[in-house]
Amino acid sequence: MIMFKFVICFIAGIGAGLGTGFAGMSAAAVISPMLITFLDLPAYEAVGIALASDVLASAVSAYTYGKNKNLDIRNGMVMMVTVLLFTLFGSWIASMVPNTTMGSFSVFMTLLLGIKFIVRPVMTTKESMAAVSAKKRIVQSVICGTAVGFICGFVGAGGGMMMLLILTSVLGYELKTAVGTSVFIMTFTALTGSASHFAIGGMPDIWCLAFCVASTLLWARVAAKFANKASAVTLNRATGVVLAVLGAAILAVNVATR
Repeated sequence: MIMFKFVICFIAGIGAGLGTGFAGMSAAAVISPMLITFLDLPAYEAVGIALASDVLASAVSAYTYGKNKNLDIRNGMVMMVTVLLFTLFGSWIASMVPNTTMGSFSVFMTLLLGIKFIVRPVMTTKESMAAVSAKKRIVQSVICGTAVGFICGFVGAGGGMMMLLILTSVLGYELKTAVGTSVFIMTFTALTGSASHFAIGGMPDIWCLAFCVASTLLWARVAAKFANKASAVTLNRATGVVLAVLGAAILAVNVATR
C-alpha cells in the first residue's frame, strides 16, 4: 500500500513540479485529482496536501529565478497582498451563492494557455519591461492582483495560471520574470492555504504528504534550473508543451472519475 502511494505521489509530483518550475502553476491542479482518483483521499485533504507541496516547490523555484535576476519582488509583493485579500473576499462571496459549474476552469485554462505559448510565444524583453514607469506598474499590480484573487477565491482554482496570463499578457512581463514573480507569490498563497486546511481539517496522510512534497520539490528544482538557462523561444515551447500535456492529462483523469 505504501509503495502504491509512493508511485502515485511521485507521478503527481512530476507533473506538479514541472508545472511549477516552468510556468508557476499551482501544484493543486495536478496533485488533487490524482490523490482523489487513485488513493480515494477526501477532496479537502487532497487540496491541503497539494498546497503544502506547493510551498517548498514554489519557494525553491522563486529562489532559482531570483538568483538569475528573473524576479520582480517589489511589484510581486504588491500583487501578493491584493491577491491574498481578494481571495478571502472571493471565498466569502462564493459561500453565499449556489455552486457554480466552474470547477474545470483551471484545467481548461492550463490546456489553452499551453497552446497559446506554443502558437504565440511571449517574446517581451527586460528592456521593454523597464520602460514602464514604477507608478504605473504598481497600479497595474494592484488591479490585476484584485482580479486574480477574487477569481481564485470565487472559483477555487486557477491562481497560478491566472497570474502567468496576466503578468505576460496584461502587464507585459518577459516570460522568465513572469514565472519567477508568479512562484514567489504562490509560495505565500500556498502557505496560507495549506495552514488553513490543516488547521480546519487536521493533519493529512503523512506518507502522502511526505511523498508529494519531496517529488514536487525535486522536479520543480529541475524545471526551474532548466528554464533559467533556456532561450526565450525554447522556454515558451517547453512551457507550452508542459501545460498542454498537463491540461489534457488532468481532463482525462477528471473524465475517468465521472
